[in-house]
Amino acid sequence: MTTETATQILHATHSALCKHGYAELTMQDIADETDLCKASIHYHYDGKHDLLVAYLDHLYEQFEDRIAEPAGETPAERLRGLVVALVTDRSDAPAFQTALLEIKAQSPYDDAFRSRLQRFDHAFTAAVREVVAEGVADGTFHEEVDPDAVASFLTTYVNGAQTRHAAVGHPLDDSAAAVDAYIDEALRADQAASTGGGPSSETANVGGTE
Repeated sequence: MTTETATQILHATHSALCKHGYAELTMQDIADETDLCKASIHYHYDGKHDLLVAYLDHLYEQFEDRIAEPAGETPAERLRGLVVALVTDRSDAPAFQTALLEIKAQSPYDDAFRSRLQRFDHAFTAAVREVVAEGVADGTFHEEVDPDAVASFLTTYVNGAQTRHAAVGHPLDDSAAAVDAYIDEALRADQAASTGGGPSSETANVGGTE
């Protein structure tokens, strides 16, 4: 299979998945998004599951690029950039997040899906940890802030925000704004100086040690 054909099929998978969702998606739906016939796609992929595994691998490559250099000049800005890259920076967010949520729902029973979703989780956690550690080192964030704790919290929060948006329509912009407030109130050292204290009691266990 040529790179061009593989790319065409994977892009078609994305379009069809956003239109039909995981449960209703068929190989014919994917073929309809290309100039290929269903038999041609079956020649390269055994079935929907095999193709969706390849699609997740394709998404991961794009994901790595999106989080590799988050926008911003300071650690606080880059931390916001990481969150925006996952939460609000998608024109197809509602349909895509709904389809992805359906795939995530299968992962407890599907090792192939689970292992690939874990790669996303680990990569985002590592990216957040790196930016927070940089911020602690240069004084942007409180010296008592724990990069591991913040990375774990924000990874969990972002996943929850995506799920809440897909399930009940909670605005993604509101979730991103809450992260902005968290960064300012719980992490930034200059905010503590202006308010006369460190992280609030509500965020101290996440932003730093007790």
